[in-house]
Amino acid sequence: MREALIQTFMACLGAAGFGVLFNVHGSKLLWIAFGGGLSWQVYLSCEHFGFGLFLSLFFATVTIVTLSEILSRILKTPVILFLVPMLIPLVPGGGLYYMMDALVRSDVAELAIRMESVAIQVGAIAGGLIVMTSIMGNFFTFYYRYKAKRARK
Repeated sequence: MREALIQTFMACLGAAGFGVLFNVHGSKLLWIAFGGGLSWQVYLSCEHFGFGLFLSLFFATVTIVTLSEILSRILKTPVILFLVPMLIPLVPGGGLYYMMDALVRSDVAELAIRMESVAIQVGAIAGGLIVMTSIMGNFFTFYYRYKAKRARK
């Protein structure tokens, strides 16, 4: 439990750090920190319930894309400003490092294992981004059309 809280707090800090790097200020930075922590918490929760690496990252990405799309409309800010820093805790940086280390050492067996793990992680994040960006884009298109139609009546 304590380890999960520390990891979530560090995910908040990491996301906020990238928010600062992208020159985000004020309440938007707090939302980015919240989203980074939320992404990691969803990932840990899914892993705890036995969803596996792919589905855990997929659901964490789905959560963050949804939050980013909603916040961008509420705060009238581009989605990318929220999305990229919030996804930073999910990026498989350690896996990429160890994959490159195995490549440099010419350890083919470990390289294959690390490449598979990184490919699964990257595929889950990309899949979550593609699926939810499409769904949210269509949802808001229909929502704004419906809203405009009701305003004309």
